[in-house]
Amino acid sequence: MALEEKTLMLLMPCLFTSVVAKWPGSTHDSFVFTNSLIHEKLESNHAFEDGYLLGDSGYPCKPFLMTPYPNTANAKEEAFNKAHCKTRVAIDQTFGRWKRRFHLLHSECCMKPEKVCILFGACAVLHNISIKLNDDIDDDPFDDDQPELVPYHGPDQGRLLRDHLCNTFF
Repeated sequence: MALEEKTLMLLMPCLFTSVVAKWPGSTHDSFVFTNSLIHEKLESNHAFEDGYLLGDSGYPCKPFLMTPYPNTANAKEEAFNKAHCKTRVAIDQTFGRWKRRFHLLHSECCMKPEKVCILFGACAVLHNISIKLNDDIDDDPFDDDQPELVPYHGPDQGRLLRDHLCNTFF
């Protein structure tokens, strides 16, 4: 894919609430997120009003972005990772549904990058409209083609908050 949308924040089930479509498809998701306006806002405020973003191990753990424990040390951390994984699966399924709905998202686009960015944004808007109108596709929701994960190896600024959540709820 010449360009692909990389940062999609899912705050409502199966709906996209933010689309950043300006980086080449080979750009890592965490780089796109780190260079987004949402990240900039969260870095200054350090929190959501009523929740957290969930990221896979390719993202840094931050006060507003919870990631799984890379190496669990006890049953609570294992339970946290299991709950994290079960919750994040909705995000992966949404990407899969989106790609099945718009085949443009599967292949290389032989257009100017500016046009591809507009098309990706339009696909996200049309996807949201389809979901809100209950006009779903009949494909298997577990059939996705997510890229292989590249683990994040940097500072874990949200580690203490993740530990607190783990110890409080698990």
